[in-house]
Amino acid sequence: MELGLYTFADVSLDKGPGAINPHQRLRNLMEEIELADQVGLDVFGLGEHHRPDYAASAPVVALAAAAERTKRIRLTSAVTVLSSDDPVRVFQQFSTLDLLSGGRAEIMAGRGSFIESFPLFGYDLNDYDTLFAEKLELLLNLRESARISWPGGKHTPPIEDRGVYPRPFQERLPIWIAVGGTPNSVARAGVLGLPLALASIGGEPARFAPLFDLYRQGAGRAGQDPAEPASSINVHGFVGEPTEQAADDFYQPQAEVMNRIGRERGWGPTSRAHFDQSRGPRGALFVGNPEEVAEKIVAHYRIFRNDRFLLQMAIGIMPHAKLMKAIELYGTKVAPMVRKETAAAKASPTAD
Repeated sequence: MELGLYTFADVSLDKGPGAINPHQRLRNLMEEIELADQVGLDVFGLGEHHRPDYAASAPVVALAAAAERTKRIRLTSAVTVLSSDDPVRVFQQFSTLDLLSGGRAEIMAGRGSFIESFPLFGYDLNDYDTLFAEKLELLLNLRESARISWPGGKHTPPIEDRGVYPRPFQERLPIWIAVGGTPNSVARAGVLGLPLALASIGGEPARFAPLFDLYRQGAGRAGQDPAEPASSINVHGFVGEPTEQAADDFYQPQAEVMNRIGRERGWGPTSRAHFDQSRGPRGALFVGNPEEVAEKIVAHYRIFRNDRFLLQMAIGIMPHAKLMKAIELYGTKVAPMVRKETAAAKASPTAD
């Protein structure tokens, strides 16, 4: 199994002691990605948001800077809000990242969990799904050939036999579909034979198991190999020693972010009791010491048979030193245990 991290590069909304501005957050981010590479993690993802509480509105720029400081880790968006972007420019930017990194770039495309980019770039939220479907089709066409003819559509202009350059270092630039649990989105990824990244940040993750079945069934009905498309679960969590210290370090910044978003969306406030329940064996949070986090990752692998696991540890204003230590533990202690156990489970699936 591939193991990695993702973040949205949170910044402070208010000034004062402990505040992190965008400049400092992006400098810290480079160190975090560099360390993730050094400790053997496989993937680092950077989200796209157009809000004052995040520094990552242009993920590919930051990932290109990270490419020059890393050697093997794969670099992906998490996600590219394709609905409000230009597929031609997205392809060119990630092809450039792929060339700079020697073939380590990926696109994780999604419709977006926030809506700020739609009015910012002049799009109608009523077209939320059709924008994504049309632009994804164009992006996939761009991947297949250097020259493209595109008839145009409701949201994209026609292209008459034009070249799109540069071409990526990899023969085919990997494109993942990121979803938040919508069955139609899951089925679409399966039908297209594209890797699926499923965000699981609340409730019991096991409830998503039927969606993975739907994904593989959709692939089979479309003539794809149901075993071929890769899958990932993307979750919240933190690694530290001892367990209670890890929980204390993660709770406050994570709760602050979730409550802020909750106020915008009408969710009820979170609490320490809810947090502690969620970090239990059946909850959505992967928080604890390396052995506990590894055990939970493996337990969920036995449910989902996912190929990749991405952990969002940098949520809210997390002290940089604590986050760096958590990345070190994740790469040097959690990852080896998970790889050993999942390799054994994959070799003997009937033993589960």
